[in-house]
Amino acid sequence: MPWKLRLIFKIGSALTDASRRSNGTINRRLLSFFSPHASASLHPSTGVRTSDITIDPSHNLRIRVFVPASPPSTPLPVVVFFHGGGFAYLSAMSHVYDAVCRRFSRKIGAVVVSVDYRLSPEHRYPAPYDDGLEVLRYLDSGGIQSEKVMEGIKMDSSSCFLMGDSAGANIAHHVARRYCTETANWNRIQLAGVIAIQPFFGGEERTESEIRLEGAPLVSQERTDWLWKAFLPEGADKNHEAAYVFSPATELGNAFPPVLLVIGGYDPLQDWQKRYYEMLKQKGKEVQLIEYPNAVHAFYVFPFDESKQLIHEIMAFVEEKRSKAT
Repeated sequence: MPWKLRLIFKIGSALTDASRRSNGTINRRLLSFFSPHASASLHPSTGVRTSDITIDPSHNLRIRVFVPASPPSTPLPVVVFFHGGGFAYLSAMSHVYDAVCRRFSRKIGAVVVSVDYRLSPEHRYPAPYDDGLEVLRYLDSGGIQSEKVMEGIKMDSSSCFLMGDSAGANIAHHVARRYCTETANWNRIQLAGVIAIQPFFGGEERTESEIRLEGAPLVSQERTDWLWKAFLPEGADKNHEAAYVFSPATELGNAFPPVLLVIGGYDPLQDWQKRYYEMLKQKGKEVQLIEYPNAVHAFYVFPFDESKQLIHEIMAFVEEKRSKAT
């Protein structure tokens, strides 16, 4: 890894660790000072227009919407995106995720809806899952079409994809599960796929990859233990269903959509992600696995060759599932 990226990883890890207080809370003021937000704008930037929309003022649930500045006349798929950060860090407005979602909107040719879900430890399980489902209901109502950012945009609600990385991929999985429990209640939105980039799953045991790759960038046993403790209900351990999604008793529902699963060879969480793949296969779900042997956790937000390859894999997955849906 280039030394500049090593330095970025070290600084990011040090900052998040320094923000954790001994009483289990997070110093948000410190984080905001070192990680300012990117602004939304209806004026095109890098070929994309953006707008922030408040879905529910009662708990400040917002989305940032990204649309191509020069869209085709045909309807665009919609990608509902959940950012990473261990349920506790970053936001839909963070510079890194603003850039990521711009790239997805431009390259895929999609309406990208990035969810600014509530963070732990202030808001524990199941707050981000509730927020994700609430955003789907908003899209299902058709309310987004009246927003200024959507002028000239046709959205294909029958081709909706849930995407996320790390904790965001965990949220995408659980929102898909919830969607499947009430399929009769949806008017417009139809899930066509889940794109899970290095999902954050876990359990009480230590896996071989967690032990072997201790010290890898961003992900350490101590750090992930703290994040799970901050997110899960008081008194719950990591075998809670939010983290341990591999139980044979787990119900996914008949309508659970196809999954594109991305794993990195230097990600300590890879054994949990492989178990997720096996669980989906055992339950008869469609899942496509992409492995990048040299990739670290969160590799895709950096200018690695694998990042460019992944964009093309996602584009192909979206196009394939859209064609099947129609």
